[in-house]
Amino acid sequence: MRSFNGRDILSLKDFERNEFFRVFEVAEELEPIARSRRNSDLLADKTLVTAFYQPSTRTRLAHEAAMHRLGGHVTGFSDAKMTRAGDFYQESIKDTVKMLEFYGDVIVMRHFQQGAPHEAAKWASIPIINGGDGWGEHPTQILTDLYTVLREKGCIDGLKWLAVGDMRMRTMHSLAYALTQFDCPITFVAPPDMALTSEFKEELRGYSLNFKEAEHVEQVIADADVILVEPVVQPDYTKQRDERGKEVGQTPANYKITRELLANKAKSDAILLHSLPRMDEIPTDVDITRWSRYWQEAFNGVVMRMALLSLVLGKME
Repeated sequence: MRSFNGRDILSLKDFERNEFFRVFEVAEELEPIARSRRNSDLLADKTLVTAFYQPSTRTRLAHEAAMHRLGGHVTGFSDAKMTRAGDFYQESIKDTVKMLEFYGDVIVMRHFQQGAPHEAAKWASIPIINGGDGWGEHPTQILTDLYTVLREKGCIDGLKWLAVGDMRMRTMHSLAYALTQFDCPITFVAPPDMALTSEFKEELRGYSLNFKEAEHVEQVIADADVILVEPVVQPDYTKQRDERGKEVGQTPANYKITRELLANKAKSDAILLHSLPRMDEIPTDVDITRWSRYWQEAFNGVVMRMALLSLVLGKME
């Protein structure tokens, strides 16, 4: 297995099957630190740099919380408009990264341009972690989701997945790439204008992913062991910031997971994931049902970033 020490985390296409399980092993080993709400000194001599060109709640704070839990330090920016990359100068990714690498030991980047973290990795001498790039990928989120499934279900192989929402989403891309390394059939349910592109489907067939598509969640939810949902009412992820300037639509029933649907159609032991934020695709009365796992997913987001940071910084092998 390749070492994670000094490695960029850019795409789950880069991961081999055994590497997923090594990350999960490290996460499980470090989880008691987060669960007990106590800090360690594992990364006491390391600094994380956050470079967020797009809004974030969970991804940025989970990385920062992970670094603090491991005794490390954090610096960076959460609003590119307050940097030279977002003002008159429009400072390039190259110039920004060549500077940031002197301020810390690892950089986590979120950017509205697909491929921006890959560009940063070309110029940086320290690891780059992709915190979401436009419509590209979101590898740390899907690693979190897979870890959540493993902890909740005891396995990943053999489970049937249902993915509902906008298939242009970076999380959906990372999910599809990840499941090529597992024995997991998956069904995608999306509006026609948000469905998997023909090019992406061809790529997934090349990886031998077992997948199909459906028009309505009600048609396929009964077979699902894992239900992963993303919004279909959402901002444009190719923009630095997309404010809500007008009335937004509501989620059609085809792509909505209600309490009634779960009670009448879903397996009693199925689990429901959502990376958040949500609109109305999962009503709040689902939160207290036996299916919901998105709050546990949020906790696991800290644990997973603890694992990744300790691995790429060479403190765990």
